Amino acid sequence: MTTSNTGTGDVDPAVRQELERLRDSIDNIDAAVVHMLAERFKATQQVGRLKAVHQLPPADPAREARQIDRLRRLAENAKLDPAFAEKFLNFIIAEVIRHHERIAEDTNGS
Repeated sequence: MTTSNTGTGDVDPAVRQELERLRDSIDNIDAAVVHMLAERFKATQQVGRLKAVHQLPPADPAREARQIDRLRRLAENAKLDPAFAEKFLNFIIAEVIRHHERIAEDTNGS
């Protein structure tokens, strides 16, 4: 009979310790990603307000395309799947555009 190692009950203490160390590192990285995204969204909110005041469109397809190309190159250099990086950026861009549209509606009474 084989046992599953999904828990840590029968795992060698050295393996358990290494697993905890790696998970702590992952938790720290996740926290940093959340904080970086919060800072990014603070900046994009400012962009949204500036666009709304000057009645600029919420989306900027040319900039978005440049950013996607740039992020794909960065991902390749970092040994990260560029397709994943593009999907991630597209998700963020869609959220930013949604925020910009809401800001424009609130600012311009649309």
